[in-house]
Amino acid sequence: MADPYQRIFLLSHMRAFTSLAGHILGTNPAINGYYEMHISYRDASALDRQLEVYRENDELKPGSRYIFDKLLHDDYMLNLDEPALAGSKVLVSLMGPGQTIRSIVDLFCRKETEEPLASPEAATDYYIERVRTLADFCRHSAQRYAYYDAEMFQADPEVLLPALSRWLQLDEPLTEHYQIFSQTGKARKGDTSRFIHSGRIDRTPIDYSQVSIPAELLEKAGQAYQTARKTIIAHALESVILPGV
Repeated sequence: MADPYQRIFLLSHMRAFTSLAGHILGTNPAINGYYEMHISYRDASALDRQLEVYRENDELKPGSRYIFDKLLHDDYMLNLDEPALAGSKVLVSLMGPGQTIRSIVDLFCRKETEEPLASPEAATDYYIERVRTLADFCRHSAQRYAYYDAEMFQADPEVLLPALSRWLQLDEPLTEHYQIFSQTGKARKGDTSRFIHSGRIDRTPIDYSQVSIPAELLEKAGQAYQTARKTIIAHALESVILPGV
């Protein structure tokens, strides 16, 4: 029996409101999925694996037509040349380096085990490599995608959410409120902080001023971000971006 579900993929990086995005999308009655499944989509067999992973903890919604996943690491690839994946809806999102790198360092410093990404140097390297990978993917992708600045979730969801609803052709529009699911807040599923349990977009700025990142690292990351963002926007079918950035 043919798989009746179309896929939605969010291509981004860590600490870019991707758990929030997944929960908002996954709350919509047309969409199944809300967390990172850690699957590489090289061929059609990955779609069967995706269904298996989702069904381990959640049930498919009656009448739904999409399954969502997000890819945040270079370890996981998306091969849109595979016929079974060719009709996927693809979203790409970046967040500026200052907040992102500080957030990554803060996250991994709070873990009980010693983590490489607790280092500003390692966190910066991850960020630079990831935004460059995303830009390269977008530069060579034959399939069009939609881009948004991740900051728009807090800065102007009134603009972003209708755009996402339109791109995904949803009968019921996305809203600022979302469900709490079986895997919400669990390790390796996305955001483990208290904020994801609020059930709505929290526009309160998160202060990472206690995390110090050397200026030369931020400058290097900023250059990579600006170059990657320009490339991604240039090849996007449509974009929602912060004014003046």
